Amino acid sequence: MVTGEAGIGQAATRRQVAAWGLWDWGGAAFNAVVLTFVFSVYLTDAVGDDLPGSISASTWLGWSLGIAGFFIAVLAPVSGQRFDATGRRKRSLAVLTFLTVAAMAGMFFVVDDYHYLWLGLVLLGFASVIFELAAVPYNAMLRQVSTPETIGRVSGFGWAMGYFGGIALLLICYLGFIAGDGDTRGLLGVTTDGGLNIRLVALLAATWLAVFAIPVLVAVPEAPRTAADPGAAKAGFLDSYRVLWRDVRDLWNQDRRTVGFLVASALFRDGLAGVFTFGAVLAVTVYGLAADDVLLFGIAANVVAALGAIVAGRFDDRAGPKTVIVVSLTSMLIVGVALLAVSGPTMFWIFGLLLCLFVGPAQSSSRTFLARLTPPGREGQLFGLYATTGRAVSFLAPTLFGFFAWWFGADRAGIVGLLVVLAGGLAALLAVRAPDTEPAVGPNVTSVQSD
Repeated sequence: MVTGEAGIGQAATRRQVAAWGLWDWGGAAFNAVVLTFVFSVYLTDAVGDDLPGSISASTWLGWSLGIAGFFIAVLAPVSGQRFDATGRRKRSLAVLTFLTVAAMAGMFFVVDDYHYLWLGLVLLGFASVIFELAAVPYNAMLRQVSTPETIGRVSGFGWAMGYFGGIALLLICYLGFIAGDGDTRGLLGVTTDGGLNIRLVALLAATWLAVFAIPVLVAVPEAPRTAADPGAAKAGFLDSYRVLWRDVRDLWNQDRRTVGFLVASALFRDGLAGVFTFGAVLAVTVYGLAADDVLLFGIAANVVAALGAIVAGRFDDRAGPKTVIVVSLTSMLIVGVALLAVSGPTMFWIFGLLLCLFVGPAQSSSRTFLARLTPPGREGQLFGLYATTGRAVSFLAPTLFGFFAWWFGADRAGIVGLLVVLAGGLAALLAVRAPDTEPAVGPNVTSVQSD
């Protein structure tokens, strides 16, 4: 038995925890396959490789994701409070998830021709917005399936499911559709004509997300309406921002560390996302990694990041989450500078995996940091703000990547943009006093029972 708090005062079974984690496993279809290692590389290396004009497909990718990030910034901060206030958290997760599935399935129609680059960028940008909005109610559900004593463990389980789900699907995609040379690829012998093998991967990824999103929608109950955020349920679009501003002002008056950490984490988490988003693109266009070897690197990157998160969890309990995050971000900045200087596939394998080693710890300890800052009775609000502000500046990393790549006329220079965002997040975090070593304890203490 695992004891502790379920955020809505109900016991949660291990089956519900597993069902919650399976959404993260399914979400790897978008994060790992579509956004990072396969479809984005297909857009820049194949569809847009002969794009006329002086602006590269990689630069257009950076700008399109930057625009998507702007829409996330506009919509995400109020979506979480509305989902909770109206008691439609699970319904919203279902609708947003399957809109993402539809956009991913539409990527099948992006043929290997630069005329289809714009369709691919629109679908990728739209899916990025909707998927991140879906993550808002999903992350809020963490309070329903965890306790103060287990929130780090359950959150880490979710991260691990995402990493290993990415590994499993990348292996299937690589062996089934991509490995090999010539006009047909993979064990299935799919033709590369018109990029058919990659387009089928997009369909597989859409199916993967749809299937593994179902368990959480069945097993975890809908969160009831609450009066914790007065006026949020009836507020219109603009009024929702007034409610949000009121809540942030209350947080500022109660404990400024909370607001400071939300700002800092928004910055460095955007930098972490940028590392994975553009890592595969840079591997091919800058360091000469073969397009089919990108999947092998993606598998290794996910394994390294997962192992880093697991090991760092022990240091988190001993030294605190701030120490883990500061060490991770500092190490990433050092490795990032090294990547600016080195060349060739071998050097990318070495320094790219070193970079990924510190991504997992920074992500997992970020949630732990906020859990220890959360005041009693306001867990749902704080984690809702954490989920939304995490994407409120999501336009920075892709926009700066595109800007530096365009300014210097070289995709390698886009790394500087990512380092600027990571450094900004680190500087903001250093100004935030570390939380207490024990997590804050809320009023609703129950048990998480095994089935």
